Amino acid sequence: MTESNEPDTPSEPNTTESHPAALRLERRADQQIWLVREGADDVAVRVRRPFPWSMPGQYFSLCDEKDNEVALIVNEGDLDPDSRRVLEEALQETRFLFEVEGIEAIETEFEIRNWKVRTRQGFCTFQTKHDEWPHPLPEGGFVLRGIEGNLFHIPDLDQMDEKSRKLMWDFTD
Repeated sequence: MTESNEPDTPSEPNTTESHPAALRLERRADQQIWLVREGADDVAVRVRRPFPWSMPGQYFSLCDEKDNEVALIVNEGDLDPDSRRVLEEALQETRFLFEVEGIEAIETEFEIRNWKVRTRQGFCTFQTKHDEWPHPLPEGGFVLRGIEGNLFHIPDLDQMDEKSRKLMWDFTD
């Protein structure tokens, strides 16, 4: 039997919690963020905030180009100052939060859902994976991540018009 660093199954990501000396984040000339770990190949990553978002400064998932989690930063304070700056810049780049005021249509094509919504910023169309569902928020309402990484806040359904409530019915309990 040969040893492998690969996970046994796709459902077991090869994750590592952060330790200050164990990992570093760098933004390189290609403008990508790179995860640098002692004894491992450097990996281009994207920063994701897993749910819940109730603990700012904690829990940041670093995902490779296949969207597999390759590391988990438990607390940004554990990072060296340069890595923390790179993390904060990455979060700023991905923090597009649109406030949804109404839903015009939700259409499914193959493995994609097309959402047509009214936001404070105007009309918008975005896509989600077919298996991406709105996440309920403790204070009410939902948040949904589009394929491009933007976030869409859907308020408490009682605040929305009847058409929007009907369209959201299949996505709520």
